[in-house]
Amino acid sequence: MVRSHRDRQRSSSPLGRPIAQRERLLTWLETHWVNPAYTGWVLIGLCLFFFAAASNTMAGWLYVMSGIGFALIVVSAWLARRGLTELTVMRVSSPPVSVGQDLRLEVVVRNGDRRAKSLLQVIDPVPNALGGDQAHPVPLIAPRSSHIWRSQLPAQQRGLFRWSEVKVRTAAPLGLCWYSRSLPVKAKAVVYPPILPLGSCPLVDGLGQQQNPSLTPRALPQSATEGLTRSLRPYRWGDPIRRVHWRTSARFGELRVRELEDIQTGQEVVLAIDSGSIWQSLCLDQDDAAARSTEAVDSFEQAVTALASLYRYASRHYGAVQLWTANHGLIHGEQRVLEALAAVQPGEALETIQRPRIPVIWLTQDAASLQTLPPNSAWLLWPNGGKPSGSAPSTPLQGRLINPTESLQGQLQSGL
Repeated sequence: MVRSHRDRQRSSSPLGRPIAQRERLLTWLETHWVNPAYTGWVLIGLCLFFFAAASNTMAGWLYVMSGIGFALIVVSAWLARRGLTELTVMRVSSPPVSVGQDLRLEVVVRNGDRRAKSLLQVIDPVPNALGGDQAHPVPLIAPRSSHIWRSQLPAQQRGLFRWSEVKVRTAAPLGLCWYSRSLPVKAKAVVYPPILPLGSCPLVDGLGQQQNPSLTPRALPQSATEGLTRSLRPYRWGDPIRRVHWRTSARFGELRVRELEDIQTGQEVVLAIDSGSIWQSLCLDQDDAAARSTEAVDSFEQAVTALASLYRYASRHYGAVQLWTANHGLIHGEQRVLEALAAVQPGEALETIQRPRIPVIWLTQDAASLQTLPPNSAWLLWPNGGKPSGSAPSTPLQGRLINPTESLQGQLQSGL
């Protein structure tokens, strides 16, 4: 048994290594010099054959044929390298999207040469989670002009993706040799987790009632220096210029200033996810009439979706909402929170960050961590192991045991 396994390793590994080595060699040739195309390799083989035949027969026309073929290879290599000079690449930043939406990418290729560039191929090395490399043919770029490439990619996985280059390659005009250049240009794509629309959430509402029983989620507008626009009034001496509403001022013929309001409720909601621990996926057996299949449920992805939904609900109904992760600590602000939720991963903490000591809504898969929560906290617990459901842990804190087979939105809106 051991011998057969070693034999399979010896027989399989030599097959893969030459292919990988050949690919690395061709990539090195294409980026540092030129990589002959299939027709180029055929022409090189014919030239070597003519040269060998001429050496044996001393026929002059064979030397001429061999020399013409090698001259074509050299000219094709020189033209291909010249075809990628004076090219620059710019990228228009793409707005953040949520899972299920289309990510819009825009690349601008600028030709700063006095000669036109033709028959180019632009390759955007997009990460594999977004679909992998994207190639786009460019038939012609006029002198001193640009070519805009717009593409849309379906965002199927949340994350914070970065890449730093765009490849441009060509074999024009003879098509015998390929040459490519990597032009540096930074790219950033943010894919937020899906957000479930919650009409009610007893978990968030119950946390506020425990902290202050007389508190209602109704927002009280107060004057502030930043926030939502409440009304417009005439300009008074000392008002900051940045608060002038220029469109209304132009319509009335005098300066009008925005009066801002801030939402004050006195409640501070802290959402926290146990991202410093290792989460396990659940394997659910499905009995079908045709076959028996096993479906893997990513508990951590469900927890991130629930956390984003709770944050959206709490930010709309209450004032101050903060998020805690093992990598970022306590953060606030919608853009920072959503980017942190896009980038959060299980087991991400390199150093232990102290958990908040105020009441939190704790999302975890470790039932033992519920015993260390501050008083008046709440929790959402995902089952750990192969059991999709089980009994709730014994703790005086309010919470809910999540069943992965049921609707997550319905469980967040139901009673505790």
